Amino acid sequence: MSAVLIRHAGHIVTMDDSARTLEDHDILIRDGVVAAIGHNLPADGITCVDARMCVVTPGLVNTHHHLYQSLTRAVPAAQDALLFGWLQTLYPIWSRFTPDHMFVSAQVGLAELALSGCTLSSDHLYLYPGAVRLEDTIAAAAEVGLRFHPTRGSMSIGESAGGLPPDHLVEDEAAILEDCIRVIDAFHDPSEGSMCRVGVAPCSPFSVSRDLMRDAAVLARDKGVMMHTHLAENDEDIAYSLAQFGCRPGQYAEDLGWVGRDVWHAHCVKLDASEIALFAKTGTGVAHCPCSNCRLGSGIAPVRAMRDAGVPVALGVDGSASNDAGNLVAEARQAMLLQRVAQGADAMSAQEALWIATRGGAEVLGRSDCGRIALGARADIAVWDVSGVASAGSWDPAALLLAGPTTVRDLFVEGRQVVRDGHLTTIDLGATLERQRSLAMALAE
Repeated sequence: MSAVLIRHAGHIVTMDDSARTLEDHDILIRDGVVAAIGHNLPADGITCVDARMCVVTPGLVNTHHHLYQSLTRAVPAAQDALLFGWLQTLYPIWSRFTPDHMFVSAQVGLAELALSGCTLSSDHLYLYPGAVRLEDTIAAAAEVGLRFHPTRGSMSIGESAGGLPPDHLVEDEAAILEDCIRVIDAFHDPSEGSMCRVGVAPCSPFSVSRDLMRDAAVLARDKGVMMHTHLAENDEDIAYSLAQFGCRPGQYAEDLGWVGRDVWHAHCVKLDASEIALFAKTGTGVAHCPCSNCRLGSGIAPVRAMRDAGVPVALGVDGSASNDAGNLVAEARQAMLLQRVAQGADAMSAQEALWIATRGGAEVLGRSDCGRIALGARADIAVWDVSGVASAGSWDPAALLLAGPTTVRDLFVEGRQVVRDGHLTTIDLGATLERQRSLAMALAE
């Protein structure tokens, strides 16, 4: 692999162990890793990228998404619904998806993330109508060029058995577990620098059985992969848990083996003090999705309390049917602003929110090789041009979340340039968007 030298970066926000911000430094990328950081590094025979008037950060990490939902943004009947009603409106639409829908929507969702500075994304695919398979999204990520953590989600309890999804959209539990084994064996790469790691992810307490949750945890730990689900998203979620299980979501998760450093839960808006203490004690991670939580009226997650207690917290854009955007740097800004609204202007700094969006996300996903700019770390790097109108007059360009921009100029994943001068280099985005529009129009009709 050829080397790349990012030269004369105005500011480098490293997110390394010392939380250094460097000025007028170079970064040498070689063989997919950061090979050197310093002043005026030798440039002979090396591809150079001029980063004057730029802020350079680690690539952002997205820990919760439903990429297929980029085909169902702003659906009129779902625009003003709470979580359960929103789901019941959209399930019939999603049940018509084919592998082509999954592939194209994943490409568009990942392209949107890349342009917002994201280099590593998870995805939670929990419905498999027709011939849909998890590898439809894995193939899309490989073409876009992002580091990918797909999770084999599932739903097994339909409406007739007291669940939320329609019966025709749920799967047999034995078949779910069998397919989890298949995709892990076929696609999971646990090595350092891996571009694809597979997780196990039953959808939620209101769409799968206790037995499936328990069996999925046993399977995941036997295979050495991570576990993910939705938890404590809103008041309806809490009420369902109390009515159906006789306990709060945190106890439900603990009873079934769903706590630990190999587990991360999405949302957790309604965790109480005892549940926060449980997550802190066990190292259980949280994917905070502030824009989606606002859009669905779910509430403001207690991120300040979680962080202060020692809970590993990361960010997720959630699906594009509930956000309805997929811009990760905008998500980090929203996380910062919501904590300030709830707790005061000093509740979260721009630097802390950016840490959550980079190093925090990498740690929640178990990626000690990502999320920072340091010698030997993977070369996942975002270059933000701060010479434009979004940050004009900013006294501290490194405080990126206060003044922008919200799209990257350049993006490197494993040392490969995925975005150059604000444009994807890996796929024909115009043609992909045209295909996306055609599929979305057919669904609407």
